[in-house]
Amino acid sequence: MFSKAEATQIRKEFWTSFGKSFPRKWLLYNTEIKGFSFKFVGDRKKAMVCLDIENPDELVNLLYFDQMVSLKTLLETEIPEVIFNDEYELESGKKIHRIYVPFEGKFSVHNKNTWRDCFEFYMEIMPKFEAFYYEYEDVIKNI
Repeated sequence: MFSKAEATQIRKEFWTSFGKSFPRKWLLYNTEIKGFSFKFVGDRKKAMVCLDIENPDELVNLLYFDQMVSLKTLLETEIPEVIFNDEYELESGKKIHRIYVPFEGKFSVHNKNTWRDCFEFYMEIMPKFEAFYYEYEDVIKNI
């Protein structure tokens, strides 16, 4: 087991290593839509690439999620393993709308031997999410 400080250091090292190994400017929060952001997740048990919809206004969340559901077939063409979850519960207990692709391999941010496969997964999936967003940005924003 790691102390809290050690675990924090390992997480920092993981993200720094990813950034240095695959330097690139990612879309992430720069969608120009409040509460509509792309994220990399990597923790003790799982890794995933996500599109989170978490505007403070639940009606706005529903509208954006419904807009994405209307594009689901098109997104599945690019990313067949994508999962749509309209009530994803975060570790904090907060529920959000999440569209994501989980990493199916073994992964723990505390195990450096699993990092490379996770980084390659991120590099495979996130550009597909970004390309899809740019392709359908006008449709997504048109709520």
